[in-house]
Amino acid sequence: MLVLQALMIINKNTTMRTKYLSAIGIISILTAGVLMNSCTKSFDERRIAQADMSNTSVVQAYVAMVNASRNHIWIDNNRVTGTALATAGLFPATGYGFSVTGGTRAFLLRDTSATTTQIQYSFAQDLQAGKNYTMFIYDTITSPKQKTVETSILTPKDTTARLRFANFIYNTSSVVNVDVFSYLNNANVFTNVPTTDVTGFIPYQSGRTDTLYIRETGTQNLLIKQAVGPFTTKRSYTAVYRGSYKGTKAVSTFANF
Repeated sequence: MLVLQALMIINKNTTMRTKYLSAIGIISILTAGVLMNSCTKSFDERRIAQADMSNTSVVQAYVAMVNASRNHIWIDNNRVTGTALATAGLFPATGYGFSVTGGTRAFLLRDTSATTTQIQYSFAQDLQAGKNYTMFIYDTITSPKQKTVETSILTPKDTTARLRFANFIYNTSSVVNVDVFSYLNNANVFTNVPTTDVTGFIPYQSGRTDTLYIRETGTQNLLIKQAVGPFTTKRSYTAVYRGSYKGTKAVSTFANF
């Protein structure tokens, strides 16, 4: 009899323990399901928000300004840059662009150092939704300026790349326009380009390094020569003539897309 009672107690305890564990298991499964559903919903919401580009434009910012060192960019009082931009700095560094809500946006460019002599520069820029832009910051830190141009999105159907030329050389007075001579093409590829002008894109040979000769228009007077490339098939690039006309100058190339 004692053995039978003991077995009944053990069986009763086991049944209660089984029910208890089963209840815990059910609660755990339900909790996990809620969490998974919550995470899935959150991910879907973020993905949909990023995919909707109907009211946004895409912007690149390039610093051609002489002697720039620690610049950040704000849009509508929100800082968008993570790393400070110096002369020849590109944001984003990947060379594609960052999304900005279409319409007239308030931009601010400033050096974040407490001892800087750079003038804080604010301006408004109208950006149309669905379009791509490149914003060139130029001149000097005591007189910053900007020019924003539309960057057309076209993909070559052949194996070429695309190249355009931007003339943002600095001088205290006006300087002559320039021609851009290509060693590979043995010809001028851009002609009579004035300061602050950005040309349209032209087809350009991909996969090979070229040398560009920047000359005063209509002459053999060489201002600077610079190796560029190789360019990737179907991608687009901008070559920028920058620096000081009477001092250190350079030609920098970056990818647009």
